[in-house]
Amino acid sequence: MWNRMNFQEEAVQIMNSDFKDLSEAASKLANHAIKLAGVGGFGASFFGFFAAVAAIYLLVLDRTNWKTNILTSLLIPYIFFSLPSFVFAVFRGEIGKWIALVAVVLRLFIPKHFPDWLELPGALILLIVVSPDLVASTFRNDLVGVIVCLVIACYLLQEHIRASGGFRNSFTRANGVSNSIGIILLLVYPIWALLTILF
Repeated sequence: MWNRMNFQEEAVQIMNSDFKDLSEAASKLANHAIKLAGVGGFGASFFGFFAAVAAIYLLVLDRTNWKTNILTSLLIPYIFFSLPSFVFAVFRGEIGKWIALVAVVLRLFIPKHFPDWLELPGALILLIVVSPDLVASTFRNDLVGVIVCLVIACYLLQEHIRASGGFRNSFTRANGVSNSIGIILLLVYPIWALLTILF
């Protein structure tokens, strides 16, 4: 009986020690993640990529049977301002120029074979390729681009809630939930970038 009690006390001490070590490791991980997110704009780049994927998701949803009444063409400037620098640089370089050339040639000379769903992606590539350096470099990486993204995300959320018939309906209807989640994800990048710029 004494051995059993000794064993239980020892097990409890070992588990408490393990939980203490786990909490210290989690605390260190959180501190390092916060430091890494602030250094070099990794957090803004990550959330920018995350937001661009959410915007592309909403564009795809709009082209399927989950159509909504929101103005999805606003997602093009949002993607323009939220794309991470390395992805933006790829599309601004030779690859983007070739894609834009093919899109323009198809649209001008073979309009019947240019599908409607390629209009907005083609406009995005053209916007990336032909935008002046003031917009592409300065405004994108500054407070102006973040505010544009925030205004677009807030406007799309407000319009989606209005089109759904209220806040409750936007989260209870089948297509409302997916669109609501996508639009709320659009708010993550500008809020994070605004906080990192201001603080």
